Amino acid sequence: MSHTLNNSSNSTIEVIVAAQAQAASQTLPVTISHNENPVKFTGENFKTWQQKMLFYLTMLNMKTFLKDDPPIFRVDEKDAIIAFNIVKAWNNFDFLCCNYILKRLSDEIYEIYSIKKKAKKLRVSLDHKYKTEDVGAKKFIVSKFLNFVMVDSKAVVNQVQEFQLIIHGILVEGMYISESFQITTIIEKLPPTWNDFNNCLKHKRKEIKVENLIVRLRIEEDNRGRYLCEEYHRLHKRQNSSRISRLLVS
Repeated sequence: MSHTLNNSSNSTIEVIVAAQAQAASQTLPVTISHNENPVKFTGENFKTWQQKMLFYLTMLNMKTFLKDDPPIFRVDEKDAIIAFNIVKAWNNFDFLCCNYILKRLSDEIYEIYSIKKKAKKLRVSLDHKYKTEDVGAKKFIVSKFLNFVMVDSKAVVNQVQEFQLIIHGILVEGMYISESFQITTIIEKLPPTWNDFNNCLKHKRKEIKVENLIVRLRIEEDNRGRYLCEEYHRLHKRQNSSRISRLLVS
C-alpha cells in the first residue's frame, strides 16, 4: 500500500515537472532580428505606446511575462534541479522583459519605475497610473465636445474647424463618433442667427459629408458677408443723400 502511494506521488511530481518544463519551453524568448524599438514613453499617448510595446515584446516572445506569475519551485520535487533551472530561467527572462520596458521610458519616468523588478508589476503600475489619466483625458475631451458653443461674433467656418479638432481628439482616444452624428451636432451648434439655415439643413433628406457641410457653410457665410457689405453701402448712400438734401434745403 505504501509502495503504491509512493509511486502515485512520484508520478504526480513527474507530471508537474514535465508541465513546467513544457510551459517554460513555450514561453521563453527566442532570438530574433529587430531593427526598431518603440519610441520612449514621455507621459503622453500611453495607449498607443502600450500597444507598440506589446507588439514588440510579442515579437521577442516575452508577452507572457507581462501577465503570468513565475513557476513555483518546491524543494520536495523529484527532480529539484530541473525545477530550479526552470524558475531560474523564468526569472532571468523576466528581468530582461522588465528592462526592455524600462529602456523605453523617458529618463524622468524611468527614475520613478526603475524600482520595479518584475515585468508584471511594472506593467500593472504603469496601467494604474496612465490608464487612469487616460480616463480623465477622455472625460475632459467629451466635456469640451458637449459644452462647445458657437457664437455670432466669430467666423462660423473657423468655429466648425475648431470643433472638428475636438472631434478628432475624441477619435484619437478610441471613442467612435459616426459622421452623421458629427454633422447633426455641428448643425445643432450653429449660432442663433443661423436658425433658418439650420432648419433648411435639417430638412434635407439626402445625407451629406462633413466636407460638403463645411463647403455649404463657407458659401453661406460668404453670401452673408456680401449681403452685410451691400447693406452697409446702401445705408451709407442713404445717409449721404439725406445729408445733401438737408444742405440744399438750408
